[in-house]
Amino acid sequence: MTRRFSTLAALLLLGSAAAYTVRPGDTLYSIARASSTTVDALIRLNNLKSTTLEVGQELQLPPQRPTPPASSTPSLPPPLDDQQLAPTPPTARIAGVNITVPASLRMGEAFTVQLSGPRAAQATVRFPSEVGEDVRQPNEILRPTGGAGEYVVLGRVVLGKTTPLVYEVTLNGELVRGRIPVIALDDPIQHLNLPSSISKVLVDPARQNEDALVEKAYARRTPQAWTRPFAPALKGVTPSSSSFGQPRTYVAGGPVAYHFGTDYPARAGTPVLAVNDGTVVIAGRYPVRGGLVVIDHGAGLVSLYFHQSRVTAKVGQTVRRGDKIGEVGTTGLSAGPHLHLELRVRGEGTNPAGWMGRVWPR
Repeated sequence: MTRRFSTLAALLLLGSAAAYTVRPGDTLYSIARASSTTVDALIRLNNLKSTTLEVGQELQLPPQRPTPPASSTPSLPPPLDDQQLAPTPPTARIAGVNITVPASLRMGEAFTVQLSGPRAAQATVRFPSEVGEDVRQPNEILRPTGGAGEYVVLGRVVLGKTTPLVYEVTLNGELVRGRIPVIALDDPIQHLNLPSSISKVLVDPARQNEDALVEKAYARRTPQAWTRPFAPALKGVTPSSSSFGQPRTYVAGGPVAYHFGTDYPARAGTPVLAVNDGTVVIAGRYPVRGGLVVIDHGAGLVSLYFHQSRVTAKVGQTVRRGDKIGEVGTTGLSAGPHLHLELRVRGEGTNPAGWMGRVWPR
């Protein structure tokens, strides 16, 4: 963490910071992250017309509560008499079931809670720290997938989250609860400033129906359909410098939004391939996502392929890893030929790089 983050954080911990003076290198994103708020909240609070900051500029910050002493009982989640906190390394045991989780996570990362033992299939997992976050179906009760005594539950770290992730594993009334620290991303805001000929799709009346259709795909809960590692959607193509999770504005003075996928620049017509086995649930042309294919892989995971010039997959089709589903294009909100790939866990964007070459992200 840089010195400016440390200074700001110290003032916030004392509960005395009502304003902040912009320093060299500051961005709205870095200030929002350090003050546990959002870029949009800072824009609204300060009536900003753009995301550009000037050194010496005064920004009002949302009121902060003083941080309770380390000995205080955390308010989230509430304490339970039968809880156990996962030790370090992050392994625990409940009713004969071994539990393993990552030691740390990054914003936008997919991960697994691993359960092993003869009763692992009977356990359930929840993530109570999702309550109050901008996340779909927070704290959902999740059942593991797997077999032969080895099971997993997919987890996700929503972009914008900087507080520890809390998980709970329950089996026959017994409970194990643990916390996993979350590391924030530190990407600067990218200002695309797309021309109106492209950005007009953002206000297309048909966008509402497009978003509603995609939300239905996010809500699907079907059995795991894949058994092999995930493979690239384009052969021999590396992602662009536009990183997953980067905060962006699409038009001058527009709102800041995260980039929920990874962009792969390629020639128009390049075959787009399914990253793994599943069922096609969306295939067509839409205002923002352009030529779009969505594949349900089961276990709460869907993959999305944007901006295609030609969609060859059909709704209801069962596809295998490597099957052609369309061709690269520049349709929808796109300024040049490329594939925008997303891998969403229960509707939240996760970094595609964490899936490639693996059956599970980690």
